[in-house]
Amino acid sequence: MYQEYKVEIVTEGGCGTLLLGSSGLPIKRLEAKLNEAASEGWQLVFQVIEKKRFWLFWTRETVIITLGR
Repeated sequence: MYQEYKVEIVTEGGCGTLLLGSSGLPIKRLEAKLNEAASEGWQLVFQVIEKKRFWLFWTRETVIITLGR
């Protein structure tokens, strides 16, 4: 059982979405956030990928991660 939880949000870039239609999730930024949290004692509990509308015609993905310790 975890004593406390923390939620982090990582979103793909807007420029790539506008220019290319899709840019993909920033894996390096996601890894950096997870490694930083792990060094502070946090563990990944749950993650979900959400697609949100971006401006008028585009959508972009967001990873919502829940950490616990």
